[in-house]
Formats: sequence, C-alpha cells, structure tokens
Amino acid sequence: MKINHNFLFFILFPVICGCGKEHKQKPTKMAAQEHKKVIYQVFTRLFGNENSTNKPWGTIEENGVGKFNDFTDQALNEIKNLGVTHIWYTGVLHHAMVTDYTKYGISNDDPDVVKGRAGSPYAVKDYYNVDPDMAVDPSQRMQEFEALIRRTHEHGMKVIIDIVPNHVARKYAGLNNPAGVSDFGANDDVKTDYKKDNNFYYIIDEAFSVPHWNGGYLPLGGEKHPLVDGKFDEYPAKWTGNGSRLSRPDQNDWYETVKINYGIRPDGGKDFETLPEGFDKKEPIEHFNFWKDKAIPDSWKKFRDIAHFWLEKGVDGLRYDMAEMVPVEFWSYLNSSIKIKYPKALLLAEVYNPGQYRDYIHLGKMDYLYDKVGFYDSIKHVMQGHGWTDHLPIVQKEVSDIEHHMLHFLENHDEQRIASPDFAGSAEKGKPAMVVSTTISTAPTLLYFAQELGEPGADHAGFGSPTRTSIYDYIGVPALQRWINQKKYDGAQLSTREKELREFYQKLLTFTINSEALMGSYQEIHFYNKEHNANYDHRIFSFVRWSDQEHLIIVSNFDETKYYDLDLVIPEDLISDWKLKNGSYQVEDQLNKSIKEVLYVDNGKGRVHINLSPLESAIFKLKRNE
Repeated sequence: MKINHNFLFFILFPVICGCGKEHKQKPTKMAAQEHKKVIYQVFTRLFGNENSTNKPWGTIEENGVGKFNDFTDQALNEIKNLGVTHIWYTGVLHHAMVTDYTKYGISNDDPDVVKGRAGSPYAVKDYYNVDPDMAVDPSQRMQEFEALIRRTHEHGMKVIIDIVPNHVARKYAGLNNPAGVSDFGANDDVKTDYKKDNNFYYIIDEAFSVPHWNGGYLPLGGEKHPLVDGKFDEYPAKWTGNGSRLSRPDQNDWYETVKINYGIRPDGGKDFETLPEGFDKKEPIEHFNFWKDKAIPDSWKKFRDIAHFWLEKGVDGLRYDMAEMVPVEFWSYLNSSIKIKYPKALLLAEVYNPGQYRDYIHLGKMDYLYDKVGFYDSIKHVMQGHGWTDHLPIVQKEVSDIEHHMLHFLENHDEQRIASPDFAGSAEKGKPAMVVSTTISTAPTLLYFAQELGEPGADHAGFGSPTRTSIYDYIGVPALQRWINQKKYDGAQLSTREKELREFYQKLLTFTINSEALMGSYQEIHFYNKEHNANYDHRIFSFVRWSDQEHLIIVSNFDETKYYDLDLVIPEDLISDWKLKNGSYQVEDQLNKSIKEVLYVDNGKGRVHINLSPLESAIFKLKRNE
C-alpha cells in the first residue's frame, strides 16, 4: 500500500558541480558475506488464474481465481530458473472480501467498506489464517499454504509474506486465534478516544458513516447487493487506517481499514520508552534486552505474536506495509525479537521518507527498505525520456552508506506497469533500466510477476483504473496466462517478443545472483566520460563493479532511437585499482557472449569500444591475461 502523497519530485538537470569526481564505493562488511538476492513478488490469487473473461467487478465464478496449488513443481522450477532466490507471496493473509464463505464459518463483509470484490490484501481480517479464495478446500486453507511453503523450499527458494502493522480491516474477526490471543479491539475501553493498551483510536459519541461517493464510483460498480445500503454499523467510530479522524472518512482515505494504536497519544506524545542515545550502533541482542523489562503497549505484543506465528510455520521473511506509519521503537522491539530467534529472517519495509531511512535500518533493525523516492523515481523519468542519466549516480551516492539495504525495483503492486501508456508504453524501455537497477548496488532486486513478460496491466478490473494489475478484484493477467499455457508453465503461447523479453530477464537475473563483483566495489565512470568523450551524453550511463576475482564494465543506452558507437574511457585510478598493466585485455558481454571487445590500457588509462543499439546494454567482464 502506498500513501497518496506528493513526494519530492526530482527535477533532472545537468549536474554542475563535482562532475569530474567519480563516486567510488567499497563493499560493506555485510555485503561481502552474501550474494545478490532476487525477490519475485507474485500476487498470489492471480498467478494461476487462466480464466480470460475479465469482466469488470466480475465474481469469482465469472472471472476465476488462482490457487496455492497452482504453484506446482513445474511452476516453481521455472520461477527458480528465472534467477529467483525468494518468492514474496503477496495477499495470502485472510482479508475482507465480498465473496460468501459463510458455510465455512466466515462472516460476510460489507461491500460498502471493501475495495473491489476480492478485497484489498492490506485490509487483514484474520491474522492467523490465509485467504479462503486461494484454497481448493477452504476448510484446509492453512494446510494448503503450508504445503506451498514446503514446495517452495524444496525448489531452493525462500518465502516472504506481508505483515500490515498500521491497520486492519474495518471488521476484524479472528476465527483461528491461538490459545490466549484476543482479537484486536476485543478488550478496548471504547468510552475514551485513547488508552495506551487500546488497539484502536475512537471518535467518541459518533457513529461511522460510509464515505460520500464521487466521480461515478459505486460499490461493486452499482450492482445490487443485500449489504450495499450506504451503511456500516460501527459505534463509536474508529480512526481510519491512514490516520483520518473523521467519522465519515473521505472516499480517498483508507476507509476500509482502521488505524492501530501503538501507544502514540492523539497529541503525538509517546506512552512508551524511547531508545537511548547511541542505540543506532547497538546489535539486536542489546535492543532485545532493552525492551525485556519495559511496559509495552498491547498492540506491540499482538504483532510480535503474529510475526513469530508465521516464522514458526516456515516463512523466511516478512514485508512490512507502510512501516513509517508505525513508531521506530516498535520496530526495534519486534525485529530484535525476530533476529534473536530467527537470525536469517529477511525483514523488508515499505518506507518512503528518505529522512527516516537510517532510523528504520539502524534503530528499527530492518534489513531492506524500498529505494523508491530516490532511485526508482529517477530511473522512471529516464525511461520516460525526460530524465537525464546524470541523476542516477547522484541518487545512488545519497544512500552510499546504506546502499546494501535499499531494495531496487521497477514494478510492484503499487506502481504502474512499465508497458502501460502512463509509464513507458513499452516493456523494451525497461531493459536498460533493469540492467542498471540490478547491477549498480549490492542490494536485492525485486521483480513483479509478469514484468518479465511485458504485461501492460491494461484490463479494467473494477475498483481502480488500469496501468496497475488490480489487487482488489478477480482478474486474469493475459501475458502470464500465455506463459502458463494450460498449467504447462512453458511459455508456448507467448509471442516472440515476449519470449525474448523473458530470456533477457532470465539471463540478467541469473548472472546477478552468481556474480562476485556485484557484491563488491562500485564506481561510476559516467561523468568522466561526459568530460572526456564528445560522443557520450545523458542518455547513456556507465559504471564499473569489481571484486578481487571479477571486474565488470557496465553500460546502458536508454534512448529508443539513438545508436552509440564510441570508445568508453576507463580512468587511471580504476586501472591502478584493478592492477592492469599497459596492453590489451579481452572483455566479454555477459548478456550476449558472442560480443567480445578489447580493453586497451596505455599510459595508465583504459579504453574499450562500445557499439550499442537503442535500449541495449552490455555487461563486459574482464578476462585477465595469464
């Protein structure tokens, strides 16, 4: 889920200072111990759905739905062979929806406070079970998901799921709570707007009212439904998930959810201890010990128990939705408890405020954060044609001290598909960006399902608009369906262009997870070449990556019409660092091994000829002379 802010818009312009000073970055201690990770984010209920009806607001019977069992051995094998190390199964927790499962003891949800027909995966209704939509037998849904965890592990990949700590569904109803666990709000004092151990905030003496609908929107597209009456029984009203204190939230608020209270008073004060000075440098065990004797708000304990419940089931990592809307002290408490018991768990957070990155990493003990506001926003502008590549090394330098923690992506469920007309209009424009995104840092790469096929997200599913694959309704994903090919998962129905695109992604990602250099040092040579090469400009970008055993020269052409034929210059300091003597060295493109060039070193400076077609990249690997 993404807040609808106007975040800082980077104006891309030629950098006028420091251009001649290349940014050099040595590997961190953490990075040196690992290989690159590739996280495949898949919207679980859409993955195996081969129904192509795609009726707006269609029911599960009309439009179909994917199942946990659709991730067969063959499907998982093909995902693994794409170069994937982790699968983020998005939307598996039981969330509010319109489909009727009352025969399984599940209460119906009111469409007036559900987005779409299938519902938002970020309006969790029961934290201790998974969504019935995705089970062949809904009464055995947990067992079917546990079997998927085991199958994923058998294919050498790790499992990530979402935890949504900031809010829950408007009608939370846990049916599967472990012994001693009460529902959110079950023990709240509803006669006061706030208490430290209340799970929710209340609007005293006011009942909740459904938003006024504007712009032609109606629940279920205007379809008649016994529960669609413009009413929802909630008294007293609770604060809405995005923090709205209105008993009738706005249509653009997260009206389907309610805000969780973490001990932050309505005036902003904190009803819990703050971390002492210097705790950003402390290890998880010291954070864990700090909280052991502290009075902790009830919501903290509930989410600690939830996180541990799923990790105990074999889940390997957690992706935290809108983590910056929850106090960093809670993350210190939760994540230190996780790292003590599950030291290898991967903890990924959605944070959009660059000013808070280091707090959530060093104090909150997150492993990875989204690099959205800096890297993604900048490279998106370049892909669209109005941004300059000059800005890429600048935003990379801004996070150089935490670059290993900054997850890179070009698509996810919140962002537009690359091939959609509102983004780039062509999946091919993602190719140079993907090369740069996956190779510029030691951080993990996120690949959104069907990105590798060029899926444009063009279908109108119901709630929301196209350009993003819907997370709210039952829908098929056409490009993915062609790859699935009647559960053969062989891509036989793909077009030639789609097959070539997937092969590109497979070749690139497989290379990244096996490369030592990509966990080593980095230096941009972009500005040096702009100064020393008349044919080099702001639509091309170059940098180098290296370790003791592997040396890479990476160059990408972001222009969709221009060819580049030039000698790329390698600065003297790099030639010295690489311990290269005068002479010639063969370099081979790892994306197209039929392309071999020569790196010439003369008087301490190097040059290598490059010939790049529009939207083409090269990853040249140096072959040392014996």
